[in-house]
Amino acid sequence: MELIVTLLGGLGLFLFGMSFMSQGLQKAAGARLRTILEAMTKNKIIAVLFGALFTAIIQSSGATTVMVVSFVNTGIMTLAQSVGIIFGANIGTTITSQLVAFNLTGVAPVILFVGAVFMMFGKRPMVKKVGEVILGFGALFLGISMMKDAMSGLREYQNVLNILASLDNPILGILLGTVITVIVQSSSVTVSILLLMASQGLVSLPVCFYVVLGCNIGSCTPAVLASLDAKKDARRAALIHVMFNVFGMVIIGILMAFGMKQFESFILHISGADVGRCVANADTLFKIFQTIVFLPFSSQFVALTRRLIPGEDVENKEYQLLYIGKQNIFSPSTAVVETTQEIERMGTMARQNLDLAVEAFFEGNEEKIARVYETEKQIDFLSHELTDYLVKINQLQLPVVDAKRIGGLFHVVSDIERIGDHAENIADFAVKCLEEHLDFTRKGVREIQEMHRKTMVILEKAMEMFVTLDEKNLPDILELEDDIDHMERELQQNHVKRMAKGKCSPMSGIIFTDLVTGLERVADHATNIAFSILDKDPEEKRG
Repeated sequence: MELIVTLLGGLGLFLFGMSFMSQGLQKAAGARLRTILEAMTKNKIIAVLFGALFTAIIQSSGATTVMVVSFVNTGIMTLAQSVGIIFGANIGTTITSQLVAFNLTGVAPVILFVGAVFMMFGKRPMVKKVGEVILGFGALFLGISMMKDAMSGLREYQNVLNILASLDNPILGILLGTVITVIVQSSSVTVSILLLMASQGLVSLPVCFYVVLGCNIGSCTPAVLASLDAKKDARRAALIHVMFNVFGMVIIGILMAFGMKQFESFILHISGADVGRCVANADTLFKIFQTIVFLPFSSQFVALTRRLIPGEDVENKEYQLLYIGKQNIFSPSTAVVETTQEIERMGTMARQNLDLAVEAFFEGNEEKIARVYETEKQIDFLSHELTDYLVKINQLQLPVVDAKRIGGLFHVVSDIERIGDHAENIADFAVKCLEEHLDFTRKGVREIQEMHRKTMVILEKAMEMFVTLDEKNLPDILELEDDIDHMERELQQNHVKRMAKGKCSPMSGIIFTDLVTGLERVADHATNIAFSILDKDPEEKRG
């Protein structure tokens, strides 16, 4: 009983260390690495190398492939570009078992102490995140030490040895590796545990090789789950990951069936007869072999996925989120990217609706008025859904850079929703003008059209600044806001003069005043959107 408790305790500590280290790495460097990941896809070989490096750093092929699926879903990365990163991620995930094979259990307490010091006494957030990584690393090896001690005692139980010996069936070994990896959601964890068992003489090397092949298939689970509610290209990206490992399992399984002894001798030779290192090296060699074999056929992989998942996405007119899935599966490294894409879509919708509302106002077009009202319902839907989503992801362990943006994203959603409300107000004015046959002076019409034009320009520049995180538009935005503020005051004064001369009716005058005020407030919301990427408040912009 004590042995089982120790084994489970060690496993729990190992899983905690893996998770804590991976989350710490993603929080510390996730946003920066993500930006590089987006750029490193033009050349297939570079994509493979960077996919391997990226996954080795964040210690999770699942996180990498989910990120790639998200990028394909949002259109940041094409399906063809994703292939190299996916292949490389499979190589990079083997770094964990390689680290475990180094057997650093003796220095685990020291690593834990250093990590705790960084976390407790570090002043800067980044130092604390690095402390999390170190602490997770130490916990991982302390867990390994506990499991290793427990496994050494398993050799005394003949029943356990008999069960493990029965795994010499290749199919059974592959199934076992697949099932365990699906459960723990990490091939790195399964292979590392297998490595420890092999080093204690509990499992033979041939059995380990087949279990490793099964682990590779099970590692596809996170990407498949993330793609269930995604666009077709995102589902195809997840399918490429599955095919890479299934086809690889078939080819390697056939080769080992005819040359197991030779392969075992080769692995023992290059590993210095270290059985644990043999498992880690086999895992790495399998992935490298698969990549070398399949990379020249990457375009065929893409073509095959298009046959298996045919057709293109059809735009659904029902209210829906395009870049954020309905499943409650969040990838901390891509959550803010997905949200930004959805907010950009919402902003485009609000900007176009404002333009349509002004057109409907001047033309008295009832069909356009109806479209304004319908679009406003969609904007309200997006506002509600995005706010809920932001609340959920705000509870995740986000990369440091992304975590700082969350507050600004809440405000941007609110600002865009208010812009949508102003468009609806203009549609209301159009209805009033139609019902009461109101008209405006030619000069009044020209004034509103000019103010509307400037408002559309500031909105476009503000959304561009929000999406690109580039401050180059800021001077133009500030100048436009000043112009619109000045114009609002000037137009109100001109209107009072026209009213005094009896050139327009009182009701027309009220609508003119409200419309001009509404456009000025839209410009204020646009400025808020631009300033959401900065540390200071719009009110401090002159400081």
